[in-house]
Amino acid sequence: MTYPPKSLAFQPKREVAKIQEQKLQELLAYLSQNSPFYKDLFATNNIDINRIKTLDDLRLIPTTTKEDLQKRNDDFLCVDRCEIIEYSSTSGTLGSPVTISLTEGDLERLAYNEYNSFTCADGSPADLYQLMLTLDRQFMAGMAYYSGIRKIGAGIIRLGPGVPSLQWETILRLKPTAIVAVPSFILKLIQFAQEHNIDINSSSVKKAVCIGENIRNTDFSLNILGKKITEAWNIKLYSTYASTEMQTAFTECGEGHGGHHQPDLLIVEVLDEHNNPVTPGESGEVTITTLGVEGMPLLRYKTGDICHYYDEPCACGRASIRLSSIVGRKKQMIKFKGTTLYPPALFDLLNGMEEIKDFVAEVYSNEIGMDEVLLHLLPVSYTDDCDRKIRANLQARLRVSPHITYLKHDEMQKLQFPEAVRKPVKFIDKRK
Repeated sequence: MTYPPKSLAFQPKREVAKIQEQKLQELLAYLSQNSPFYKDLFATNNIDINRIKTLDDLRLIPTTTKEDLQKRNDDFLCVDRCEIIEYSSTSGTLGSPVTISLTEGDLERLAYNEYNSFTCADGSPADLYQLMLTLDRQFMAGMAYYSGIRKIGAGIIRLGPGVPSLQWETILRLKPTAIVAVPSFILKLIQFAQEHNIDINSSSVKKAVCIGENIRNTDFSLNILGKKITEAWNIKLYSTYASTEMQTAFTECGEGHGGHHQPDLLIVEVLDEHNNPVTPGESGEVTITTLGVEGMPLLRYKTGDICHYYDEPCACGRASIRLSSIVGRKKQMIKFKGTTLYPPALFDLLNGMEEIKDFVAEVYSNEIGMDEVLLHLLPVSYTDDCDRKIRANLQARLRVSPHITYLKHDEMQKLQFPEAVRKPVKFIDKRK
């Protein structure tokens, strides 16, 4: 695949649509020739790919789901195994992990994707990034960040996740200009700095690329987590959204008004529960069609992530659509005592409570099959007064009372970081 010198995100939408439609026809021909899964899908549904000419024609093709990938993982592979260079996998948040196989061309595409992403997040060759995440355990994101930063020409410090003391020792010694980290871990960096008299605002770090957790509300304002970070540390935050399956990222520019779509790498639909497109500002499921992927391309793949999109041009000059922060994952929606709740909203509430240092939310089925919520909390200090404040706040904000158990620091670490986990566990789904 030949990549343009400048992302298509800056081009007029009419021109972008023409290019995407050409790439779509190339994808359909490629899938009909090489993909066992999509060959079956086209045959079963009497799909004549020659009739799919426009982006609107995509609606004639059934969607693909995570369950399809889990059940027929190998049937999505479009090349001989000797052409596979890298095997990555999903984290298994919504069920058993899925393996995504990448060719040399896919790795080049992944690097180009993150080159665009870090450039969007005001990255330049003058930057030095400290990567506070794993680059092993089949984690695609870590490898992608590394490749994209190299393509920019910026410096990289591969320090890995956790260990605030080592992170700060390295920051003070090597003076990175930016960090890539999970936002809740940035709070732990701030706490460590405050406890050890480190003046964080005189450090070299001026910006953070935030991964894995929301830092904004759907109206682009900072949520509780984002506010806590920026109130203590004068750094610029850039939110990101991505998944292993799409092999592409949506990253904020300096305007902070949503993650920018990369139209040369993905076709994006935001669909309601009947697979109809929603209007800008409405909630819908992010559904993607990959462009330029060789190993495991996906067609109308429903990610399970619910968000809003906005289609007016951004002040940065990009004209492609922007995605809001993720409202929640479709399969993680909780129906608790008549209240509909998504984990991100619960996380935002818990992050805003000064009595709570850390948490894990668990949902399970009770004896009659209804959802129950159990909060594992690490309190600032366990007292009867602290417990009363926590329970009163939850009741007032949620209008229902979840079950609560209090943990010690070591118990929380064990719950958040079980063996072989790649990022901290904040949500456990034990529903039948």
